[in-house]
Amino acid sequence: MSSYTPTYPHQPLGGLLKGKRALIAGVANDRSIAWAIAEAFHAEGAELAFTYPGEAMGKRVIPVVEQLEPAAILDCDVASDASIDNAFAQLKKKWESFDILIHSIAYTPREALDGRFTEVTTREAFRISLDVSAYSLIGLTRAARPLMSKGGSVACLSYIGGEKVVPNYNVAGVAKAALEASMRYLAEDLGPDNIRVNAISAGPLKTLAAAGIKGMRTMLGENAEKTPLRRNIGHEDVARAALYLCSDLAKNVTGEVLHVDSGQNIMGVVSMR
Repeated sequence: MSSYTPTYPHQPLGGLLKGKRALIAGVANDRSIAWAIAEAFHAEGAELAFTYPGEAMGKRVIPVVEQLEPAAILDCDVASDASIDNAFAQLKKKWESFDILIHSIAYTPREALDGRFTEVTTREAFRISLDVSAYSLIGLTRAARPLMSKGGSVACLSYIGGEKVVPNYNVAGVAKAALEASMRYLAEDLGPDNIRVNAISAGPLKTLAAAGIKGMRTMLGENAEKTPLRRNIGHEDVARAALYLCSDLAKNVTGEVLHVDSGQNIMGVVSMR
């Protein structure tokens, strides 16, 4: 499409994904990590398809993803098995098989992200967060498996809050821990099918989801000073990690959590230098 201007300019690496097909779930707008991944995959020759959750989100997402001339744009509510099944039935009409699934989906009720964990983590907030943010990986991968007949790669987006306590991240962190554990069990289960499953644990970024976490702006400022590399990451850094994990460069990598966070995850006591 001649009017398309990349949000995150990507220097091509030689057609790493030429001939591959990728389904990307989780684009919220042109500032989301999933969109950066989509642009990188497009630049490397992949044919794309996208999902969005419901009509309201569709109005926001469809105009963005249409720029990449995708094979399909599918309504898919990951909290509904029937919706997932319908989306993949529609996808099968376009593609008999595909190679890559990107899971960039997370949701926790806003009221559960501000306050004492014991007080704001209601049973309903826990259920919703674990269902949408973690179980959805299993649901989408189950539906994708029959269409990954030649093998494939699944990659999900995680965060350090699933490993260590991040103030106000609360039950969203519990969901990320469940997501990473689910990723490992899927990797073992699908290995015989030559389907690899990995996670990218990205450092803090300015996204729509991050805007709901109290103190994120302060965290971004401090992170640039306290990580080993003394800088924050960019969306394109996560996109290039996804390129690696979903290309043949990582053909024997599965069950891994790849940290893209300027080294944040290795820090215990913060340096006083």
